[in-house]
Amino acid sequence: MNLASPRSLFFLAFAGCALLIGVALYMEHVMGLLPCPLCIVQRICIIGFGLVCLVAGIHSPGRGGRVAYSVLALLFAIFGATTAGRQIWLQSVPADQLPSCLPSLEYMMDALPFQEIARLVLHGTAECAEVSWTLLGMSIPEWTLLAFIAMSLFCLWQMLRRD
Repeated sequence: MNLASPRSLFFLAFAGCALLIGVALYMEHVMGLLPCPLCIVQRICIIGFGLVCLVAGIHSPGRGGRVAYSVLALLFAIFGATTAGRQIWLQSVPADQLPSCLPSLEYMMDALPFQEIARLVLHGTAECAEVSWTLLGMSIPEWTLLAFIAMSLFCLWQMLRRD
């Protein structure tokens, strides 16, 4: 299999997403860093992107299919980048201006309609603004934003390829 073939690259993108989720699970279960609502949305976007790439790699479509898969994956990457950007913005807001923490998801599922739950989760809370870990001076959402930018560039490259 050609390492630069679209199929190989889709599998490589899937492996990268699996690695990102593995790191997230390590940080949660070993390091004890619990994910906030925006972190969970970003994980869902990474999983969605990875699954689209896995299906594209298995399917090995022609040019039209590759573009379709890339557009679908790009939607996950853009939505993930948006939520990561929102979380980065929340981290720069003074603590006294942050929204309060949310009730448990179980309570919200019982008491609120789905649209309200989605609005509250995507809006972010004080716990989303907490910087509990950094690497090279960058927080987790900043690293995640870089990953989503790389995913977006990957999708654009897959769409514009001629082979």
